[in-house]
Amino acid sequence: MKQLRSRMHSYKASVVNCVQQFYEYVFTQKAWLSLIVVTALIATCGVLMTQLRLDASADALLLEDDQELRYYRTITARYGADDFLLVTYTPQQELFTDQSLSRLQALRDDLAAVDGVKHVLTILEVPLFNSPPIALSEIARVRRNLLSADIDYRLAKKELSNSPIYQKLLLSEDGRTTALLIFLKTDEYYESLLQERERLHNLAWQQQLSQAEQQQLEQTSKALRAYKPQYNARSQQLVQAVRDTIAQHRQQAEMFLGGISMIITDMIEYIRDDMRIFGGSLLIFFLLTLSIIFARPRWVFIPILCCLTAVVISSGLLALLDWHVTVVSANFVPLLLVITMSIVIHLCVYYLDHRRTMPALHRRQSICATTRFMYKPCLYSILTSMVAFFSLLVSGLRPVIDFGHIMSLGIAVGFVMCFTLFPTLLTILPAERSMVGKPSLTKKITMGCAGLVKKYHRLILWLAAGLAVISLSGAMRLEVENRFIDYFRSDTEIHQGMLVIDRQLGGTTPMDLILNAPQSYTAEPVHDEEDLLADYLSLADVEQTASNYWLHPTRFDKIKKLHSYLESQTEIGKVMSLSPLIEVLEQINRGPIGDLQAVFLRKLMPEDVRPVLLDPYLSEDGNQLRINMRIIDSNKELQRDNLIKRLNQAMHEDFGYAQEDYRISGLMVLYNNTLHSLYESQILTLGTVFLVIMLMFVFLFRSLLLAVIAIIPNALAAGIVLGTMGWSRIPLDIMTITIAAITIGIAVDNTIHYIIRFRREFAKAGSYSQAIDLCHGSIGKAMYYTSSIIIIGFAILSLSNFMPTVYFGLLTALAMLSALLAALTLLPSLLLLIKPLGDEARP
Repeated sequence: MKQLRSRMHSYKASVVNCVQQFYEYVFTQKAWLSLIVVTALIATCGVLMTQLRLDASADALLLEDDQELRYYRTITARYGADDFLLVTYTPQQELFTDQSLSRLQALRDDLAAVDGVKHVLTILEVPLFNSPPIALSEIARVRRNLLSADIDYRLAKKELSNSPIYQKLLLSEDGRTTALLIFLKTDEYYESLLQERERLHNLAWQQQLSQAEQQQLEQTSKALRAYKPQYNARSQQLVQAVRDTIAQHRQQAEMFLGGISMIITDMIEYIRDDMRIFGGSLLIFFLLTLSIIFARPRWVFIPILCCLTAVVISSGLLALLDWHVTVVSANFVPLLLVITMSIVIHLCVYYLDHRRTMPALHRRQSICATTRFMYKPCLYSILTSMVAFFSLLVSGLRPVIDFGHIMSLGIAVGFVMCFTLFPTLLTILPAERSMVGKPSLTKKITMGCAGLVKKYHRLILWLAAGLAVISLSGAMRLEVENRFIDYFRSDTEIHQGMLVIDRQLGGTTPMDLILNAPQSYTAEPVHDEEDLLADYLSLADVEQTASNYWLHPTRFDKIKKLHSYLESQTEIGKVMSLSPLIEVLEQINRGPIGDLQAVFLRKLMPEDVRPVLLDPYLSEDGNQLRINMRIIDSNKELQRDNLIKRLNQAMHEDFGYAQEDYRISGLMVLYNNTLHSLYESQILTLGTVFLVIMLMFVFLFRSLLLAVIAIIPNALAAGIVLGTMGWSRIPLDIMTITIAAITIGIAVDNTIHYIIRFRREFAKAGSYSQAIDLCHGSIGKAMYYTSSIIIIGFAILSLSNFMPTVYFGLLTALAMLSALLAALTLLPSLLLLIKPLGDEARP
């Protein structure tokens, strides 16, 4: 058995030796050939990266396996999507004057002429019933609106301001601000792909798909992904055309643009800006920092080139694999830059130390010694970082999952590029005459930490325990409730537009209450009554009325009571349903609507009005009712989950609806489900990364005790950032849930490098105290450099317009600072106290 083990060990050593020799031969003796191959790869990926696609659609922020998402898509297919643009218009003069209305009409006509706009709805063309009043029997024949010759502006303003239909929909309560609803043309091809994919998804949810159906689903999804960039480009062009049109009229009124398409377009621009700004800012920072640290052009050139190469090749691969970049994964460029920079700095520092201590060796020998010693700690550091990002795959959130895939790929590419370009470029570049000395400030900081550890290591352990308790109590206060409006800086058009819409036009985030006819419902008889509308009705109309559950006068009071209850909720702004239309018709009729008069809602309503006032709230068969609400997202007291629970309770207890007879749906519900999945996602990602990294530590260090010691400083760093979020009332969101796992994955790099070097120095010195001094004076310097770059690199993310990115950058910088201090103080304190390598001995 021993002989077998010996042979296996010998075989393993020979294989490793062969691989090392081949690696050193390719990248040192054939350096020019390696450089040519890498240059060709960079050129190819540089061309491919121009096809990298960005995605900021609403689907990118939702749970991909959420059953409510399927129901929501069914409802939007039936009643129309929430996708329209909205322009708020506040003229400098009184709105209800010939001059202001004429300017509004000109703006409306210009917007309607924009390619891609279906029609524009304004206060100018909506029907008016009391300006002056008309009889119910005249509504079908007499059409009156603000453009009519006999209109009374005073009565029209009063009607529009007080109308249950138009108030907070097209006109603010004070009558100064109006809205232009820009309905967009439907992309039939895109919608057909969406519907086909949704049909197959629903089928897969119910039963296992056949091979042909599975292939069809894959082909449809592929076609949808391929067409999505073209769809987004058209949407961007449309939004820009609307903006250009608004700019031509801006001198006459204050205007803001809102709507899902506009938000998506702006978020895509934010992604592009973030990638450009962060990448450029980091490169400038790298140039300055490396110039200060190493004071030699080559030690600036080599790290910068390694980082740029990693980004270019990764971006090209993402484009080749058709992986889209979202608002979450837009950070992959700065993240990849700082992680790659940390690898190459470790290589540079070790190489310079080796050349300084062994100047007689040939430069190629120092290069080989550097790659031989550093590949193992760097490999494990990269693997732990990849584990951190792979842990995001269990989150259930599509953008977070994509972020994990993209960063894992990028980190692997960065590692390969560092260990390719570093030996290649150093071999090609001419030798330097002298080595760079150690910066005095760095030495003072790292050796100062070593002195504190040797003198106060027990106090450091007690302080760490106190911080852990405070952090844990803060983490227990973490929340998931946040306002979508707070995702954007207050000076952005998205924030300002949402604020105006919330305060004056009834809210932004849509939510639906869907009511179905009871399953036991049967058609009811219609009373044969004398009515002025009877001349317009046939027997077929009467029979149709009898089979329409919600188009029956006995249900109108129930609709109005439910509508009134929803309007009374402080978190809900504008409520739209059949109730306002029923109220207006009852006012005109001067009494309740009869059985035959109820047919008016379908039969006699003008064709251009019905798609606005009736069809969005009633199914074609009349047996399903939709009540659409707009949530005031800027309400600081908004608690989405509490609101949904309160509505469910009211539907059961106050209105007597069975669970199967109604459903609450809409983007607000989907977003709420996403937020409340974050707790579970945080636990899953943290648990996964801790478990896998612990196993890797045990395998790397061959010691469970060392593995536990190594994980403690990183767990403290993650706890500090979660505790800070809890005490500062910073909620969890799709960005901040990734911080703890990423912190552990990146911060363990310091731990791995330190312990590997510590074991080596302890074997030489035979003293824990001396090993700490030697480590702080060598690897501690590299840890200080790399962590400083990572900290400032993450802090640069605070320049973003997307507030979750700002929090992500600042909190991750805090976590990395905590991890650095823990690695320089807590980790050696634990090593000094526990003595996991055995008793001290002579070297």
